Amino acid sequence: MKILGIGSRINHTEFGKGVVTNVTSKHYWVTFIDNGLETIDIDSEFEVIEAAEDDVDTVSFFEVESSLRQILKQYSDISEVVPIADKWKGGKIILEPGDTNLQGKEIKIDDFFHKITMVRDRLRVMEQKVNSSTIDKQEKVDIQQYITRIYGSLTTFNVLFKLKDHHFVGQKGK
Repeated sequence: MKILGIGSRINHTEFGKGVVTNVTSKHYWVTFIDNGLETIDIDSEFEVIEAAEDDVDTVSFFEVESSLRQILKQYSDISEVVPIADKWKGGKIILEPGDTNLQGKEIKIDDFFHKITMVRDRLRVMEQKVNSSTIDKQEKVDIQQYITRIYGSLTTFNVLFKLKDHHFVGQKGK
């Protein structure tokens, strides 16, 4: 049995997808997408998604971590955890129609916030796909301008974010 090197990607039967971050004579240290860092036996059951050379000394943990982040951004819809502002936790949004004969609707702010962050993350993925596509340069610029305007339309929801770094940013004033 060939030993996997640091940076190898696997799909473990119990822990899911992950990247090998260290190797000992009996164990792999694997950072899993859903379960964090786990130590598994070398002879555990898992599928090898991509094997890296068994060259343990030449790859730093920083390089593996950077690669893992890049892989996650490129190949999954997993997004960073974006905290809601404390004042909104457990709150609700109440929608009341103008017609009093119709029933209103309550939505948990946390659920609404989750949808907003999903929109933002999908816009970011769209930006990446546009930027890496083979469409002509002018069309890329046009699409990027539309995406920027969409971000601008969503700035109203910035009040929900705990950290300013997570805010939507549209086109700056001219």
